[in-house]
Amino acid sequence: MNLKLTTIGYYGGYPAKGVGTSSYLIESDGFHLLMDCGSGALLSLEQVLDPLKLDAVILSHYHHDHIADVGVLQYYWQLHEARPGQQVLPIYGPTADPLMFGSLTWPHASQAVGYMASDQLTVGPFTISFLPMKHPVPAFGMKIVETATGETLVFTADSAYIPELVQFATNADLLITDTNFFDDKQGTKWHMTAGESGRLAQTAKVGQLMLSHLPQTGDLNQLLRQAQAAAGTQIPVMLPKLRQAIAVKL
Repeated sequence: MNLKLTTIGYYGGYPAKGVGTSSYLIESDGFHLLMDCGSGALLSLEQVLDPLKLDAVILSHYHHDHIADVGVLQYYWQLHEARPGQQVLPIYGPTADPLMFGSLTWPHASQAVGYMASDQLTVGPFTISFLPMKHPVPAFGMKIVETATGETLVFTADSAYIPELVQFATNADLLITDTNFFDDKQGTKWHMTAGESGRLAQTAKVGQLMLSHLPQTGDLNQLLRQAQAAAGTQIPVMLPKLRQAIAVKL
């Protein structure tokens, strides 16, 4: 078994340049888990996987750039009678917002499955735990472990930097960080800067770092350089590439 990640969308806020907002496909042992489902996710997903072959979806929070395509994914399932596997798609989401959580259930399409910060879920071949983030709405980082091998992916979701992330991400094979700002960002920050992402990766001693929730403007190679300078030479830092699959463990 090998834990594999495919980028479905990586911008924050809104789609740009043919790329959608936050969404990643995580696969192991024939199981397909979609982590967040932002704007443009369904079109991008269709290029790599039949959406009816998804085994589950998990959402970090209910801001639209992370859930905009959940509704159309539900329609996709509802309007396709012939399904290769299960008849209803489980969508895992935080129960802290009851109205949004309730919308995850859709007739003949999907079933909401709730989680709280203290939960540890078994979802197919994965063990998933959570960390509350610093964001205007309830948002949760995720640690996704391939149960059989211990290979570990940590996703910060949307958050300003918080010290608790260091222990949460320690020794992860792959860390995906919300990196919406260059290092010169001033004022209130609900997202991390490139340098903060790099320092988190270095302090937590992760195997590799991927930047996500990227800005639509500015030189992303500069963002990459700032994160790499903070992470140090021992930790590879990468920008996501649309629909590119990577191994979580180097």
